Amino acid sequence: MQLIDCFVQQGWQITFASAAIASEHKADLAAMGITEVSIELNNSSFDAFVSELQPDVVLFDQFLMEEQFGWRVEKHCPTALRVMETCDLQSLRHSRHQLVKQRLNEYRGDDNQLDVFDIADQALYAHMAQSDVAQREIAAFYRCDLNLVVSDVEIDLLTRLFQVPTRLLQLCPLMLRDIPSSAQPFAARRHFLTIGNFRHAPNWDAVLWLKNTIWPLIRQQLPAAQLHVYGAYTPPKATALHNAAQGFHVMNWAEDALAVMGNARVSLAPLRFGAGIKGKIIDAMVCGTPTVTTPVGAEAMHGELPFPGAVANTAAHLAAEAVRLYEEPAAWAQAQHTGFDILRARFGHEQHCTALIQRINTLRQHLTEHRTANFTGAMLRHHQHKSTQYMAQWIEAKNRRD
Repeated sequence: MQLIDCFVQQGWQITFASAAIASEHKADLAAMGITEVSIELNNSSFDAFVSELQPDVVLFDQFLMEEQFGWRVEKHCPTALRVMETCDLQSLRHSRHQLVKQRLNEYRGDDNQLDVFDIADQALYAHMAQSDVAQREIAAFYRCDLNLVVSDVEIDLLTRLFQVPTRLLQLCPLMLRDIPSSAQPFAARRHFLTIGNFRHAPNWDAVLWLKNTIWPLIRQQLPAAQLHVYGAYTPPKATALHNAAQGFHVMNWAEDALAVMGNARVSLAPLRFGAGIKGKIIDAMVCGTPTVTTPVGAEAMHGELPFPGAVANTAAHLAAEAVRLYEEPAAWAQAQHTGFDILRARFGHEQHCTALIQRINTLRQHLTEHRTANFTGAMLRHHQHKSTQYMAQWIEAKNRRD
């Protein structure tokens, strides 16, 4: 939505094409003057659609969409600038998940003995480089003219370990308008909160870690403490964790995430794996709510500035920091103001929107030279897109026969 806002600001004509089923919570794009089109996977009807549209810029939502539609765009709109929005580096999140599971197996599930965040770069690279997800995702980076990366840590990983050229990358994190400078004070707030879509594996793992290990440690020190767990698509296995006697309340979907975040005193985000930047921590900073998280959660969130809350490796340390912030008004207030400073320094709409538009305009003016310099991308498009094209045509023919 922030990218769309940036493009609308330029006066661009925008068409939003999606193969997904419309959600009941989807944004009203028509009210923003945006045309919405339903498209199908493995169907040549997209060819006619994009040929008639002839866009100047095509933005793919992550590498799966580039795999599916990139070759069709190249064939029918060869001069269109192809941009991929990564959201987070999926192969990084996937490899961290697998490595955390390996560590858990080694410690037989004993979280108190587990420091899961000290994964060395080379060990991480070795795991990612062998994964199908990374090979597909990095190939998509090369096939596109520009790739939007939300995390400066991931840009460093891509350039240093995977040797992706910087000319293919653009730092484009969340872009916020109207950054606040104040919020509800310490005394007006109560309770702990954690929030996140239950279908997202890092969030579900965090809830389980809270329930089984971290929250009991907090309750030992704060017997009356309450934790409110919010998340979309709450499954029965999550609802079953609700236990009012333990102060562990599963609240399901929050109609207004910022409202519940703004009333909480401390946000808990014990992410043992993940990637990108964390929307829940951005929301907490907007609401002036300090966060207690892990190094994975804090990654790419605060740069050289202090983290707006606390960062810890182990369950015991996370619990101790949560209790400290919950009980110390001065430390809490300092964390709140640090969050506002971070938002202004790292996530302002104007700075990132301006940089993105300038980059897109420059590439459009020098697209032939840019693509000539990216021989690896041309090679990958030739080989991968041919195989994808023939597979898509085979699936379409099979569907037509069926």
